[in-house]
Amino acid sequence: MGENNIKMIPMPETLLLQLFQNSPYLWLTFVGLLSLFIGSFLNVVIHRLPAAMMQEWKHECNLLLGQNTQDNTPPLGLLSSISWPASHCPKCQALLKKWHNIPLVSYLLLKGRCAFCAVSISPRYPIVELLTAVLSMAVAWFLGPSWEGIWGVVLVYFLVPMSFIDLDHKLLPDQLTLPLLWTGLIINSFDIFVSLESALWGAVIGYLSLWLVYWGFRLITGKHGMGYGDFKLLAALGAWLGWEAIPMVVLMSAIAGLIVFFGLRMRRTETDPEMPFGPLLALGGLAFLLDGDGILEVVNSLVFIQ
Repeated sequence: MGENNIKMIPMPETLLLQLFQNSPYLWLTFVGLLSLFIGSFLNVVIHRLPAAMMQEWKHECNLLLGQNTQDNTPPLGLLSSISWPASHCPKCQALLKKWHNIPLVSYLLLKGRCAFCAVSISPRYPIVELLTAVLSMAVAWFLGPSWEGIWGVVLVYFLVPMSFIDLDHKLLPDQLTLPLLWTGLIINSFDIFVSLESALWGAVIGYLSLWLVYWGFRLITGKHGMGYGDFKLLAALGAWLGWEAIPMVVLMSAIAGLIVFFGLRMRRTETDPEMPFGPLLALGGLAFLLDGDGILEVVNSLVFIQ
């Protein structure tokens, strides 16, 4: 066959993106407001996705064991479980009005309590909304109004719910890690962050590096040091940021983990402190996304200092 001269089609510049480029503060305002509402939806994902997965697992186990119980009722699909039922108070089951779902504002107006039964609302909800907005605006600021900025914000929308689910359940759902991995490969086929070759090897190296650490630790200690979800998350970050990012993401995650570990040890609890690795990987990935070149320069200066 002859030489392949096919070139990738560049991502088109849209009118909206051009408007944001002409007005950076409008770009930040748009990302911030949008991210508050996305954060409100992410609260639903964080709360309902693990419960829906557990219900599905119980149903499958009962079918395998041949047990006839009420749990044998086929569960709703995961998407249906997230979208239904409508938002309601977990205590009194009253359906929330539209203005009750305004991010941050409704929590402040209601003074952190249900409008119907006055039960306290967890501060987790406004925290997730605010964190999503702050991280998204940071990415939007550093990457600017560009396709890199848009997809960087999308990455935040994946990492926030995965981090909180991992904190709550020590679980990184395939329903989030695998779409994140494939999305990274697809967007980098257009050279958004790195080349497709770098993204592909980033996914491979990301998965295998933690897989080898896991089995080495298990062979030496006989214990499980981490879960397979961590492998998939690092593979996904490699698909987004390229294989060059993997060492720095792992290094920054390990440093953050040590800081958290010793912080928890200072509390002098009776049991050994446990910290899931997923949020630390997410933190390392976002740090590299914001200023990967700067991080590499700092590391190189420390390594080759004379």
